[in-house]
Amino acid sequence: MKALKIFEEVYNKDVIEKNFSRREAMTKGLGFGLKAAMAAIPFGLLDALSNKANAAPPPPSAVTGILNFALTLEYLEATFYSMGLSHNGLIPSSDMKVIAQISKHETAHVALLQKTITTLGDTPVAMPTFDFTAKGAFPDVFSNYQTFLALSNAFEDTGVRAYKGQAAGLMGSGAVLTAALDIHSVEARHASEVRRLRGLKGWITNAVANGLPAAIYAGEDNTVEGTIDVKTITSVPAASITEAFDEPLTMDAVLAIAGPFIVA
Repeated sequence: MKALKIFEEVYNKDVIEKNFSRREAMTKGLGFGLKAAMAAIPFGLLDALSNKANAAPPPPSAVTGILNFALTLEYLEATFYSMGLSHNGLIPSSDMKVIAQISKHETAHVALLQKTITTLGDTPVAMPTFDFTAKGAFPDVFSNYQTFLALSNAFEDTGVRAYKGQAAGLMGSGAVLTAALDIHSVEARHASEVRRLRGLKGWITNAVANGLPAAIYAGEDNTVEGTIDVKTITSVPAASITEAFDEPLTMDAVLAIAGPFIVA
């Protein structure tokens, strides 16, 4: 998170305008890595980051609303893995340590979000009742390991995009944003590991769903990042560009994906 703090300060317009210009920053003792990073960033993206760095802190109710949204997803994942581990013979011994560790992570995420929401003076949302067959769409989820892995893949990829989608709403919230980004990075590692357990690449290419609901991957074929069309600044194939960036999902899109698994 140290890097985030450095970039937040450097991209703050007040710091840049009051102390030195972007060009002068190259000669006033900043480390080589930071100089190179600043020089490589287009002015349009620099301005966008500066505006976000200056954003006013969101109201507490907005923050806890986002955290309760995240908590619902973490309840879903934590319950899913707990139930999977409780079904003897479902998970092969070769993968048991991986799934068990992911389960521990999700349980820790639930505990952290509950504690954070309480500390902020709000009430953590109650855990819903889940139907991991999605009303019969996945009847063998806890008897067929490949189905279990496919849903794990779906939940993890959705989680990564969901956290990214809500990050902007937490700008200015300090430690809360830091905690959300910490969880986001772990969810990304889960997603990559589960995809590999399925025999897939560890990253998403274009919007390829690999048998999962297409809504999970809607927009993943985008090549425009921070107002910059990456295809115009590199010879890297478009498919590889889409692998290099994850796209955010809106709260409504995430709830539509998770909805079939939530009974009440």
